[in-house]
Amino acid sequence: MNAVVIAVVLMLVLSLARMHVMLAMIVAAFVGGWVGGLDLKTTLEAFNAGIGGGAGIALSYALLGGFAVAISLSGLPHLLADAILRKLGAETGGRESRWLKNGLLGLLLLVAVSSQNLIPIHIAFIPILIPPLLLVIARLRLDRRLVACVLTFGLVTPYMFLPVGFGNIYLNEILLGRVAEAGLNVEGVSVVQAMVIPALGMLTGLIIAALFTYRKPREYNLTRIAIAEHTERRYEPKALMVAAAAIVLAFVVQLYTDSMVLGAMAGFMLFSLTGVVRWNESEGVLVDGIKMMASIGFIMIAASGFSEVLERTGHIAELVNGSAGWLGDNKALAALLLLVVGLLLTMGIGSSFSTIPIIAAIYVPLCLQMGFSPLAIVALVGTAGALGDAGSPASDSTLGPTAGLNADGQHHHMRDTVVPTFLHFNLPLLAAGWIAAMVL
Repeated sequence: MNAVVIAVVLMLVLSLARMHVMLAMIVAAFVGGWVGGLDLKTTLEAFNAGIGGGAGIALSYALLGGFAVAISLSGLPHLLADAILRKLGAETGGRESRWLKNGLLGLLLLVAVSSQNLIPIHIAFIPILIPPLLLVIARLRLDRRLVACVLTFGLVTPYMFLPVGFGNIYLNEILLGRVAEAGLNVEGVSVVQAMVIPALGMLTGLIIAALFTYRKPREYNLTRIAIAEHTERRYEPKALMVAAAAIVLAFVVQLYTDSMVLGAMAGFMLFSLTGVVRWNESEGVLVDGIKMMASIGFIMIAASGFSEVLERTGHIAELVNGSAGWLGDNKALAALLLLVVGLLLTMGIGSSFSTIPIIAAIYVPLCLQMGFSPLAIVALVGTAGALGDAGSPASDSTLGPTAGLNADGQHHHMRDTVVPTFLHFNLPLLAAGWIAAMVL
């Protein structure tokens, strides 16, 4: 049996059975190593070698958590929430409330899209922007699962469709670059045209989530939000100005250094230097932030080890190669099976950017042999890579939304982010990618 399939399925089953995702990944990694023929020592060495890759992201989350707590201490969350609710009359639950819900979701979508293409800061905005809005979301009785879907859509769809920012890296440098290396003539191939149908699949999933699945109001405990946001602090003009300046400073530093660690540290230091967060309180504030983000950070660390073990088994290439023997001359079955393999790989690895290099060298010759057009091959490989980014327990695209929405402990990573995004994005994307491979 294939170690990748067993490990990924086991990880998902254990996570859905309410075992913590980090523990589920560790257990699945060692089971996958055993099935893949690795002894305990080799598996442990591979896991330890891999976890270093997630350490930087974990540190980024920890500092971003401290920065988010410092922002909450400034009083900005309550000023923002109270101003919006008072001005638009959201407390009455009337027409203004519906406009506010749609406007808030639209704003979050715009920011998420911009974080991939316009201002490539990726998920750094989430722990800063989302926790201050939890009070607004709760007062509007807006389902956080819908917010998670909006954020994940904005984090995934732009890079798989728009060749700007992270999209330029994914579409031009990785996707087109790798399929060209594998022997496909990409001259005259429009990557945007190839990925427009898969992108429409993502949009379909978002529309279903917004208009049908999560349309009903959902109640949240306001007291728990108040505790998480330190409502005992009243805002002062100086603190508000420092908070605004710190947010801008963090984004600018992160943008120019390409380091979330430096960006979060710069913002936090500004709070300390200006006295908004006193020196004798800074340690406690940072510890609070680390507690808020610790779970997410350790999941990222475990995911890196999990991915390294799967690669060390050699069963990733075996899975892709082995699937070719099932295909025959059936192009429809071939497209579907190759997409499912991509889904499994990305669910386990947690990164579309890392999946493309693994599958392109095998997918391209196979698809050329079966008569797929260059445009269809690009769509197939690009979609197979993107599948699983939404819905993977170890992906930035799901961990990021959870990091913000679970600031008060009322948003479960698996039940409220992973499962909703898997159902609303992976299934439509699978269908849309299959259609693209058939019609292009």
